[in-house]
Amino acid sequence: MGLNFSELIVILVIVLILFGPGKLPEMGRALGRGIREFKKAQKDVMGGDEDAEKDSLPEQKKPEITKITEITPNLDVHSKPLNPNPPVTKI
Repeated sequence: MGLNFSELIVILVIVLILFGPGKLPEMGRALGRGIREFKKAQKDVMGGDEDAEKDSLPEQKKPEITKITEITPNLDVHSKPLNPNPPVTKI
């Protein structure tokens, strides 16, 4: 038994009339915080031990990315391209 689109619009209009446009952002933030806290508590109850261990581990350092020209400075990328079909010799 869910809400269809027209019922949702009617509820939103009633809320807008009752609380006004200035109060709606505050109410949305409070509702979002409540849902976030509920989900966090639910995760803690259902199996938060694993998440707590992950949070306590130190972050690993990401490897540095080096440019190819720093590794092989003498590589000439504008030189003659390799032949994709080399000649075949019969033996």
